[in-house]
Amino acid sequence: MNSMIHEAAEPAVRVRNPYKTREGGATVTVFVPYNCRNHCPFCINKEEYSDMTGFSAEKICESIARMDAITPYCDFVFTGGEPFADLDSLQHMLDCIPRTHKVYINTTLPVSEFQTEDDIIAFTQRNKDKITCINVSRHMQHYVVESNDELLGRLAVPFRINCVLYKNYPARDLIPYLERFHAIPGASIQFRFDYTETTPENLYDEKNDKILHDLKYIARYTGLDGCRMRCGFHFDYKGMELTYHKTLPYSTIVERDERDGVTYDILYDILIKQNGDIHSDWDGTMMDVDAYRRVVFEPYDLKWLYREERRRAPFLKSACAAI
Repeated sequence: MNSMIHEAAEPAVRVRNPYKTREGGATVTVFVPYNCRNHCPFCINKEEYSDMTGFSAEKICESIARMDAITPYCDFVFTGGEPFADLDSLQHMLDCIPRTHKVYINTTLPVSEFQTEDDIIAFTQRNKDKITCINVSRHMQHYVVESNDELLGRLAVPFRINCVLYKNYPARDLIPYLERFHAIPGASIQFRFDYTETTPENLYDEKNDKILHDLKYIARYTGLDGCRMRCGFHFDYKGMELTYHKTLPYSTIVERDERDGVTYDILYDILIKQNGDIHSDWDGTMMDVDAYRRVVFEPYDLKWLYREERRRAPFLKSACAAI
């Protein structure tokens, strides 16, 4: 197949080509606009997150139902902003998602005068059959206000640490950072490359990737998986699973299928915005939901490209592996 790089689109409902996505459906990301009150330099949506104009949990739930009707087994991701800033609102939206879906939540696990650690623990206990994994932001450079690490070990659902290694990160602090979470039962870590800097040319680059070299120096490299859109370098650190994740900054690949001669918009992520609008990419492209009802499915192209022979990395079994 001949791939073409994603083209910018005007924020209007239009389909350049028929939709195609993986079996099960594209991941549906739900934006929750509650202000995270953090200032991560790699975040490009801070202004949008901090403005709750038009926010409607009801509209979001209506869009969730539309996606469920088309792809009843797709994954859902709640992100922000800060989904955990209002547990009642998050509960309402979670209750709209049938049990056929895996649900992931990106959060800093905020503790404030409005909610305690016990409130968060109780929330995870109530929803342990709904939440597949909580992805907790804990960056080496302290961009976020962090709750107590002991809270992680009390969660009633699987969790994973997300850490963006941004620009000139302090490589000397990698081992102390790993030791910090190695002490917490059930912890795994996903390091992330700055997605705003990811291109088709450097997505799989190993020779010039400083982060990859730094991780290979301190942890045992166990494998590489990937697809058109993203890849993951897998490591083992004293029995703790590490992944170095890279993804392109858009969610649509335009590609001609040589088997049928048709050029498709291949969707990896679908976005539900705070007002319930459904987008097919991160640049404001509105999705044609009726066209998506006729989506062509293909086998997911995520596959192992390299695996260490003596110990197979268990990414397919990990609750947090899909996102």
